[in-house]
Amino acid sequence: MENEIIKVAAATLPVNEELIIQKHRMIGAVHSGERVKRICIVTGIHGDELEGQYVAYELARRVEEKTEALKGVVDIYPAMNPFGIDSVTRGIPAFDLDMNRIFPGNRQGDMNEYLASEIVEDMKGAALCLDIHASNIFLTEVPQIRINELHKDDLVPIAEKANVDLIWVHGASTVLESTFAYSMNSVGVPTLVVEMGVGMRITKAYGDQMVDGILNLMHELGIWTASVPEVRKPVISYDINGMDVYYLNAPVSGVFIKDIDHGTLVSEGDHIGRIVNPLTGKLLSNIVAPAAGWLFTIREYPMVEEGSLMGRILKREVYDKCMK
Repeated sequence: MENEIIKVAAATLPVNEELIIQKHRMIGAVHSGERVKRICIVTGIHGDELEGQYVAYELARRVEEKTEALKGVVDIYPAMNPFGIDSVTRGIPAFDLDMNRIFPGNRQGDMNEYLASEIVEDMKGAALCLDIHASNIFLTEVPQIRINELHKDDLVPIAEKANVDLIWVHGASTVLESTFAYSMNSVGVPTLVVEMGVGMRITKAYGDQMVDGILNLMHELGIWTASVPEVRKPVISYDINGMDVYYLNAPVSGVFIKDIDHGTLVSEGDHIGRIVNPLTGKLLSNIVAPAAGWLFTIREYPMVEEGSLMGRILKREVYDKCMK
């Protein structure tokens, strides 16, 4: 197996420094004349989302354990926004810029647009790409893939094999054409957006689950011949009109104490958590489920202001339909 670290894009910085985006390329044995398929694993677009760092490490470790099973190309891009990761900053430091809003980039544009265009160019021709994100520091999420309705016919069948708990198809009105995933899908590279865990942390169990899913996708593509774990059946929500999900918003400001974990099935009126006042020692509000369903998002950061998002519940009928 060929194994190397490759410079994807670079830009000169002040004081004799250089911003470098790199990838780890692993190439397995292929027969002469055989079409070589490639999968790209991308993470670190947001510097405060670190769940993908473990996935990048663990996937490379497992592939290197069984090099004989690799029959194609695996490209791992662990740090798309290296300055953001180094400074624990969501966006690109000094520019106050969300990297996931500058794709497909422009080779003649500023430094960030140039880097984005080089990244897109480097991944063209891949058979599949996974763009791995975490939630922000406020919320924790079950492993899920989010797909816009424009690409659902192509992407949902692939996502079903990725070992996630939820596939959330959302309406085209929420699509941002400047995102990495939209740009890659537009140039013919099927790209899945993964959301899982919480910002600034690594949830090892979720990372292991995701690596199992990636190996299964590689097996489906014919570039991984080793045995793979059985993947779980995901819940699929075609929430095109935004009617499948209930949102829990804080009725008052205070400190939110969660009393159940995300991934729990709840009935209408079930207790989810409390908002309290630490100064007076008073209970300000009991938070209960507005309807029966599956709590797939829960507030992780305890400070809330009136209106803050505390959780999301998928309607029970949608969950039950998928679990039959």
